[in-house]
Amino acid sequence: MKYQNVMASAVAAVSIAVGGTAFAQDQQFISIGTGGVTGVYYPTGGAICRLVNRERKEHGIRCAVESTGGSVYNINTIKGGELEFGVAQSDWQHHAFNGTSKFSDNPFPEIRAMFSVHPEPFTLLVRGDSGISSFEELKGKRVNVGNPGSGQRATMEVVMDAFGLSMDDFALATEYKGSEMAKQICDDNIDAMIYTIGHPAAAIKEATTTCDVKLVSVEGAPIDQLVADNPYYRVATIPGGMYAGTDGDTTTFGVGATFVTSANIPDEVAYVVAKAVMSNLDDFRGLHPAFANLDAAQMINDGLSAPLHPGAEKAYKELGLMD
Repeated sequence: MKYQNVMASAVAAVSIAVGGTAFAQDQQFISIGTGGVTGVYYPTGGAICRLVNRERKEHGIRCAVESTGGSVYNINTIKGGELEFGVAQSDWQHHAFNGTSKFSDNPFPEIRAMFSVHPEPFTLLVRGDSGISSFEELKGKRVNVGNPGSGQRATMEVVMDAFGLSMDDFALATEYKGSEMAKQICDDNIDAMIYTIGHPAAAIKEATTTCDVKLVSVEGAPIDQLVADNPYYRVATIPGGMYAGTDGDTTTFGVGATFVTSANIPDEVAYVVAKAVMSNLDDFRGLHPAFANLDAAQMINDGLSAPLHPGAEKAYKELGLMD
């Protein structure tokens, strides 16, 4: 585990009561797993670290961000003790805690929720000359399905299964990372790309301002059934005019980005991180457009399948967000 305890006695001294300067003598390091640098997870981790590090002289915790493969990778790496915190889609938090889907053989009952962040619509972007106007029409096309370990790859497989599609149905199935997709679609190496991401997103904006691409709605009976059967999914809309090439609203479904950790992370560390964000929520909202409408009450409830970490719960009670 990268969590480093330089002075164990100092931690013991503050393990009962946190909030003053007792941490200052103890230098501690935490890492946040995020996603690709052009996605929203990376700036999410950066925003959290910025608020934590702002008061590092008081609590002694230094926060760093790591660009990673995404949700599933982050959860597995937290489980392995190589990351302390990570950003993950709400559906994969649910599956990790309950030992379902991709986590049926590798459950993580010790995963703990910190808070939820922004909504993440399942986003389908296609070339203007592709002839694609629905998810079903991806059949026979060159499709980027997402890199292994990413939330979008895992969700893409769920959607494909709902529509009765397999990788063999595509003329080509590529595994480019989020930071690579815009270039690949604009270079005509793929016809379509999917991304489960908060909006506005740099990767989508890069593609829509560089070449002729458009958003396509992902809807129909299979999507209706997914939303009805799974509490972590919801109908989502990407407003028209947000990106060049798409004037009307785009209807799809989505999940939420959540911030997670492990029950093995000390309460005092989770407390400091949770309090740094929630006591400075106005500042946090200003650090990315996807955060603009965040609400504290929703952040500590919505999309959280795993139990709250006790340290985070303590912070929320002190801030009057919980009874």
